[in-house]
Amino acid sequence: MTAIAPSTLPIDWTFGDLLAQLGDVPPSRIRVFPPPGTATEQDVIEVEARTDRLCELIDGVLVEKTMGYHESLLAIVIAKYLLDYVRAHDLGIVLGADGTLKILPHQVRIPDVCFIAWNRFPGGKLLPQPIPPVAPDLAVEVLSEGNTQAEMERKLRDYFTAGVRLVWYIDPRTRTAHVYTAPEQCSVLDEQGVLSGGDVLPGFELALRDVFAELDRHGA
Repeated sequence: MTAIAPSTLPIDWTFGDLLAQLGDVPPSRIRVFPPPGTATEQDVIEVEARTDRLCELIDGVLVEKTMGYHESLLAIVIAKYLLDYVRAHDLGIVLGADGTLKILPHQVRIPDVCFIAWNRFPGGKLLPQPIPPVAPDLAVEVLSEGNTQAEMERKLRDYFTAGVRLVWYIDPRTRTAHVYTAPEQCSVLDEQGVLSGGDVLPGFELALRDVFAELDRHGA
């Protein structure tokens, strides 16, 4: 029988306390094995191999990632523009929606799209681990109906605690983008706005209308 690791959660917590800690995510996204508070990076890998489901690791708890096909489409469009720019200037790498990263102890996050500069890798070389201990410079999240406000607020704090420098939250329903340079520093762009790489990707610009045009082109 596989030994179960000690829990990282307080012993007096209720399930309600756990949900609040995770940002009130739907219970259907929380995996009960390994028991909440005992999961590890290896469990993230094994669950994906066994079930083909991506999970983030949050305080020793496996939380399934949620993303619909509209959100996936927008993420790929954004990744394509980012990848073209990053490769043209040899700035680093761009990961998609299955790029698992250990950004903090007991935390594995999976941004929908992210950019990691070469200087975050020792010697400018990719790390060998399947879940490398590195935080991105830019994290992009395309909001899904299954995401809660508290969940995304928690994720935002975690990103900046880990050293992320720029976060974009893209909302397909309102066709807006929230651009964060700190958890409390946000600018909101409508569909006519332009995403800027700022100090993270100097010179990079992407018109939101070009991103959302993919939804229109496909009749969404």
